[in-house]
Amino acid sequence: MGMAASQARFLGLTARKSNVEFEGQQINQQRTTLSNQSANYYNSLLGMSVPTPPSVDNYTKTVYTFNDGALTNTITTLIAQNDGFYTLSYLSQYEDEFTPVAASTSVVNKDDNGNFYVGAVQLREMGANITDEMIKNDPYLSTLSDDQIDKLKDEEAAYITLLNEKYGTNTWMVRYVQNSSTGVWSPYFYKMSDLNGPGVVTDANDNITSAVSCYTMGSDTKTNEIKGVTDCKIEKDSTGRFISISIPSERDDQGKVTNYITYTLTTSTVTDQDAYDDAMNQYEYDKYLYDQSIQEINAQIEIIQAQDKNLELRLKQLDTEQSAISTEMDAVEKVIEKNTESSFKTFG
Repeated sequence: MGMAASQARFLGLTARKSNVEFEGQQINQQRTTLSNQSANYYNSLLGMSVPTPPSVDNYTKTVYTFNDGALTNTITTLIAQNDGFYTLSYLSQYEDEFTPVAASTSVVNKDDNGNFYVGAVQLREMGANITDEMIKNDPYLSTLSDDQIDKLKDEEAAYITLLNEKYGTNTWMVRYVQNSSTGVWSPYFYKMSDLNGPGVVTDANDNITSAVSCYTMGSDTKTNEIKGVTDCKIEKDSTGRFISISIPSERDDQGKVTNYITYTLTTSTVTDQDAYDDAMNQYEYDKYLYDQSIQEINAQIEIIQAQDKNLELRLKQLDTEQSAISTEMDAVEKVIEKNTESSFKTFG
């Protein structure tokens, strides 16, 4: 290789080596950027709060109850006063065995004369005059004597009062259904506003196609809240659990307690299942969001790792190439040195 050719080759290798070094610097910069991105994702993972399932203990509380005859009383608040007495509030519950309650809805039909039927039984307006025709055609009325009809009118007047008190003043329709096992006839009531109201859905024949609310007589739990009973006394056992409560039953003209009634307290634990279920549903939702975020971040980290791997492979290729260039440059440089020595000897 001549002097000129050697020098040209050396310059070309020098330029190539500079390009390889520059590309290597660029790759290292890209890997640094990817490393920073990866660190940010890992910091995000570390900063995420892991959802924890709710503990049923947080939704369970100790409940104290005491009985007063047919009344079951549940203590809602018990506030200690400075004088050693307590201020008591409680819910008093009892079972009302004769009160209007909701029954299953009924499909009601209407004829051309505006009469309403459930099956073949015509509904009758309570409080209206009971005619001989009604008695003849009604399966229940037809079983009653005149005296029983008169007593039924009084019963139905009481029904109307109870229904209006509980469900609002209305015109009430009734039918009676016989229990096939006991033979007892039970009343079923319907609001006229549900039969003729604007929200009633009817077909082309004016028959009611929507189910109509129905009521009957049954039992229902009644609740009365008693608040702020002062000067109550509490007895505790050795563990600090309440075992009895004394409630003022008589006071003098100055309001001083003159007599107490003492009740034994029953202890139980009650879980607010609805609140617990809501908390569990929220946990499941939060856990879904957390898992989804983890998956998304891990997917991004995997992409970064793949990109960094490719850059690392390219960097190794550049290192190999640079080593080859350096080796070749050393060889060319030796050729140039020999050419230079030969030239000096020629002209020496």
